[in-house]
Amino acid sequence: MRGRCPAGQRRGVFWLILTLFLAFLNPLPAFAVNPDEVLSNPALEQRARNLSTQLRCMVCQNQSIDDSNAELARDLRVLVRERLTDGDTDDQVIDYVVSRYGEFVLLKPRLSTKTIILWATPIILLLIGAAAILVFIRTRPSQRVVAALTADEQARLDKLLKK
Repeated sequence: MRGRCPAGQRRGVFWLILTLFLAFLNPLPAFAVNPDEVLSNPALEQRARNLSTQLRCMVCQNQSIDDSNAELARDLRVLVRERLTDGDTDDQVIDYVVSRYGEFVLLKPRLSTKTIILWATPIILLLIGAAAILVFIRTRPSQRVVAALTADEQARLDKLLKK
C-alpha cells in the first residue's frame, strides 16, 4: 500500500487539474488601451472607457474600440479622450463620432425610423407570406367536380369488372 494515493484523493486531484485547465481556457477581456492614452483624471478616464465600449471598431467591426488593437481604434480612443478633456458631454462626443463615421460606429444603434424599418421588415414579410398562403388556400377549389359516367361507359366498366 505504500506509495499509492487513495481513490478519493486521486479524484480530488483530477478535479483540481480539470478546474485549473478550464480556468486557463476561459477568455479574458483584452483591453487595448495603451498606458499613454490613459487620462490623469480618473473621472474623465472612466467616462472615456464607458464611451469607448459603446463605439465599434471600424476595422474589427464586432469589437468595441476599447477592446481593439487596430490603429483606427486607437485613434478613436484618443479622439474620445481629447473631446472629453475639451469639455464635451458624453452625448456630444457620441454625436461627433457618429457625424464622422455614421450610425454604424455605434454598437447599440439609436432607435430611429431606419432601425424600426430594419427590424420590422422581416416580420412584415412573414405576415405578407402568411396572408398570401392563406389567400391561396382559400381561393383554390376544394374538390374537383367529376362528371358522372355515361351509360356506355358504365356498361363497359361493368363488363370489365365481371371478367
